[in-house]
Amino acid sequence: MTTSQEVPQEELLPATRRALLHRIAVGQAEGRAPSLVAAVVRGGRTVWHGSRTSVEGHGPDENTQYRIGSLTKTFTAVLILRLRDEGRLDLSDPLEKHLPGTGAGEATIAQLLAHAAGLAAESPAPWWERTAGSLRPELADVLGAEPLRHPVGSRFHYSNPGYTVLGALVERLREAPWEDVLRREVLVPLGLHRTSGSPRAPHAGGWAVHPWADVMLPEPVQDLGLMAPAGQLWSTTADLARFAVFLARGDERVLSAESVREMRTPAAPSDAADLAAGSAYGLGLQLQYRDGRLLAGHSGSLPGFLANLSVSVEDDVAAVVLANCTSGPQVTGIAADLVRIVAEAEPRIPEPWRPLREVDPAVLELTGQWYWGTQGFTLRLEADGGLALEPLAEVGRRARLRANGDGTWTGLDGYYAGEPLTVVRRSDGSVSHLDLGSFVFTRTPYDPEADVPGGVDPDGWRGMDAIR
Repeated sequence: MTTSQEVPQEELLPATRRALLHRIAVGQAEGRAPSLVAAVVRGGRTVWHGSRTSVEGHGPDENTQYRIGSLTKTFTAVLILRLRDEGRLDLSDPLEKHLPGTGAGEATIAQLLAHAAGLAAESPAPWWERTAGSLRPELADVLGAEPLRHPVGSRFHYSNPGYTVLGALVERLREAPWEDVLRREVLVPLGLHRTSGSPRAPHAGGWAVHPWADVMLPEPVQDLGLMAPAGQLWSTTADLARFAVFLARGDERVLSAESVREMRTPAAPSDAADLAAGSAYGLGLQLQYRDGRLLAGHSGSLPGFLANLSVSVEDDVAAVVLANCTSGPQVTGIAADLVRIVAEAEPRIPEPWRPLREVDPAVLELTGQWYWGTQGFTLRLEADGGLALEPLAEVGRRARLRANGDGTWTGLDGYYAGEPLTVVRRSDGSVSHLDLGSFVFTRTPYDPEADVPGGVDPDGWRGMDAIR
């Protein structure tokens, strides 16, 4: 039996806690934020909370609300995925099927989620973040006379109106206001009791800090109206820490682990700038590579507030950073640094290896070495019952595969995501080869006894003398 006498994994070491405090202190001071509050999650629970403020007296705590801006979009995306999982819509459905007459009906639900629908970045003037939502009472006022800036599906182009449309779609299919649906289907089940569409005390005030002087100006707080699904919410580090756990693990009361994994999968076309920055966009989640690790989450900003939530699933660490100023602290970088500090100072302790309780001999038979042409791979049976395809060389296509229950498998990620794996057997029941998305994998390179497309030369492999 495996035992451990180390400090429980949920407890951070004093040096790690000081490094976290130092990072947010530098962020608040150099970013000139009236206040900055942060939390770190590991192992499914909050393990650290810190705050810095320039106001004398009691500083903000984990229950102080800040406006989270576009982090709201991730909540809206969860509502759409719930509708998909219930069979109320398909992500490939054109918008027109469910919400006709928008002028953007050719775009699919998935394209809207991934900011690939070609819609404008902002609604027509006046500046929607600093004006009342009552100025835009209809979707037509949000989308404008010419909603599209790019051909549908051609590129990633961040769009706030796109998430207004998705919020309207939620309201149409649920026959209830967006915020009511959000509270009932997400906030209450996950215990996010301090997340709301309007501020509830205690909450921070939003400020603009002068770029060339240490003075401040209060920012107006506006109800965004129809734009609410793109940026309305207020929340706390405590609530967002719980939301981060959900985005890493799923929760069957809201979305399965498989569905949140789908949200974390790149879904939008990336241009050269995105690729150079190591960033992509999934279904309501921003994805970025920082310090060699993949972070999934979302940033947010509205006049007076900045927010970021970042999750490293591999490290089982997440961070939340909130500030009450229009610009200044780089909250996305701060959150990434908080994740890095914990992940590097206190690497995740893996679960002890345990053998499978039972194994199907027909599946065990598939494990071991395979060849696609002359390239070698291994196929391994994992503890969760799935298969992992790995190249023998340092580079090459790899994939995890899920059993479908009928002897076939489906790729979950990488090049083979969604592709079928079929075991092809001979008349005597022995395995001839594997068919993975039409590619033939054989036990030896170009096995002459397998049905290799194009056939195998009957003279077999030969050396240089035979070539002359």
